[in-house]
Amino acid sequence: MTSQDVRDDSAAPVSVEVPDDQGKGGESTLTVLIALVANGLLAAAKTVAGFLTGSASMMAEAAHSWADTGNEIFLLIAEKMGKKPRDEQHPRGYGRATYIWSLVAAFGLFSAGAVVSIWHGISELFAEPETPSYTINYIILGIAFLLEGSSFLQASRQVHGASKRWGMHPLRFVERTSNPTLRAVFFEDFAALLGILLAGGGIAMHQLTGDPVWDAIGSLAVGVLLAFVAVFLMRRNMDYLLGEGSAEMRDRVLAGLCKHPAIDKVTYLHVEWVGPSRLFVVAAVDLTGDDAEPDLARRLRAVEREVEDNDLIEDAVLTLAHPDDPALTHCEVPQR
Repeated sequence: MTSQDVRDDSAAPVSVEVPDDQGKGGESTLTVLIALVANGLLAAAKTVAGFLTGSASMMAEAAHSWADTGNEIFLLIAEKMGKKPRDEQHPRGYGRATYIWSLVAAFGLFSAGAVVSIWHGISELFAEPETPSYTINYIILGIAFLLEGSSFLQASRQVHGASKRWGMHPLRFVERTSNPTLRAVFFEDFAALLGILLAGGGIAMHQLTGDPVWDAIGSLAVGVLLAFVAVFLMRRNMDYLLGEGSAEMRDRVLAGLCKHPAIDKVTYLHVEWVGPSRLFVVAAVDLTGDDAEPDLARRLRAVEREVEDNDLIEDAVLTLAHPDDPALTHCEVPQR
């Protein structure tokens, strides 16, 4: 940040040093596309295997993969809708559309994946026992593990790269990231790998004991797993739709505002996510100098525009602080 007066048109935008959790251009979209292809192929294969073998666990895995396939389509819509530039009707952009479509995808995982798997497992507990073909089930599950693993590796690479830039543990980052697409693919792929192990375990126990109840238990376990992941994803998207902020992000924005050469202190600050890597900022500031009211108003609008020049900030609203209001902690800067 330079020490030039804000009235100089060459003044630099507010510096808010925030790592990008979106990844390099198109990385999130690539992650979703890989997951879409993998889940589409697996859904068809598991469905055929489930009908041929009569395995409850395999049918649960088929429902899981079909739910994931539909979810990836919703996530692609979320990516496209959320990147639309802001306009007069949407001054804070379309970023929240990403959370809406991601919420729809999570609900789809719950209804088409968890509910169907649990219902099928319960049905199989009281159904006439059948003798499934174990070999084809193991082959399909093995292929599924390889395809799901490749999708999970892509999501993991993006998570580890972004978490390293943030200086956070990968699991904490993926839980806190403002990017719902990345969070959804990561947890859905992780649940898919764990679900394959649960289904395989149910089938193996059926083979070892001859008791089909184990197969039904495998289906129920997959359903409970999907329900847990779906509820978690729905809750996180609702948090962002309701305007969740971040103490760490607020501190970063506050530090950036206080470094601005035209701002003497900040007495109020509200920061909330309005989309992946997009913030809405409201602040009450005291400007340097002792300008007349018309000049002060022009300077305030100029500072507001400079704040919005930061790639992270979608919309900023600045007001003048009351002279008697105290500065926020660690905010007041030396007189220039």
